[in-house]
Amino acid sequence: MNWTEADIFTSTEGADILCALLMDIGIKGFAIKDASDFNEFLENKDGKWDYIDDDLMGLKNCETTVTVYIPDNAQGAEMLISLKDMLKRLSDSDENGTFGRLELELKNVREEDWANNWKKYFKPLKVGNRLLIKPSWEDYNNTDNRLILEIDPASSFGTGQHNTTKLCLELLEKALSDGDRVLDLGCGSGILSIGAMLLGASEASAVDIEENSVVTASENAQKNNISADSYHTYCGDIIKDKELVNTLGSGYDIICANIVADVLIGMSGLFGGFLKPEGRLIISGIITERKDEVINAVTQKGFNVIESAESEGWAAVYLKKRA
Repeated sequence: MNWTEADIFTSTEGADILCALLMDIGIKGFAIKDASDFNEFLENKDGKWDYIDDDLMGLKNCETTVTVYIPDNAQGAEMLISLKDMLKRLSDSDENGTFGRLELELKNVREEDWANNWKKYFKPLKVGNRLLIKPSWEDYNNTDNRLILEIDPASSFGTGQHNTTKLCLELLEKALSDGDRVLDLGCGSGILSIGAMLLGASEASAVDIEENSVVTASENAQKNNISADSYHTYCGDIIKDKELVNTLGSGYDIICANIVADVLIGMSGLFGGFLKPEGRLIISGIITERKDEVINAVTQKGFNVIESAESEGWAAVYLKKRA
């Protein structure tokens, strides 16, 4: 597999927290370059050194950098989108500048070129028993009468190639009943709520903190011939925006939320208010190491686990609201 190397510019204070957040979005290979570590080495080293390489001495005044490695495939493209979203959220909340400039720089490749190259990996994909996900530029001979979910992710998460999305859609197929009202929190490309509509939902509301994702979800809904009367999009953060929570209202049959562990934990107290009694909740975007922690937080807010599923280090959970 080919990999793309990318640098994230941060600070000494922010590096450890940043690395923990990187692991939550599935990036487990990274290296840290930090001037404070080198200066500590110079002060505390044992023995006498007659010569230190100039490249090594260059670390003395370097900007703290976390270097990550992104696979050159469709999942890597989604990983890059998740990474950029995470950095934006972190930057927006960093009022004191603790995390430095939080800028991302791909090495030896233009970002727009890399973002287009991965399209060659995005092929029609069967998910569950009924859905077929494909980009608009690919043809598919639908001899098995699948429901065709056409998705062009643009710069929003959700092509169906990522394990978290596939797990969510598989659980959604099991949980959904005809005529259900669906709330998609952290909608990205809109793939989950659009999939729900194709599977028989009567109405869906899709929410994301990124305006670009909301626009992309709306465009993808139109590509799948879903009426604007039954598909509604909203931009905002339900954790901070009480007005948005009130606008979304209640009485939903199903919530799907494919985000990351910390955000799911932060939302855990809000899920119940959106749902009908015994409403269903599908959560994903959880690395398996944090599955129990997330389940704990959500079950404490009035939910029971119905089923969980895992794939390649990721977990999704299907829960039901206690009556």
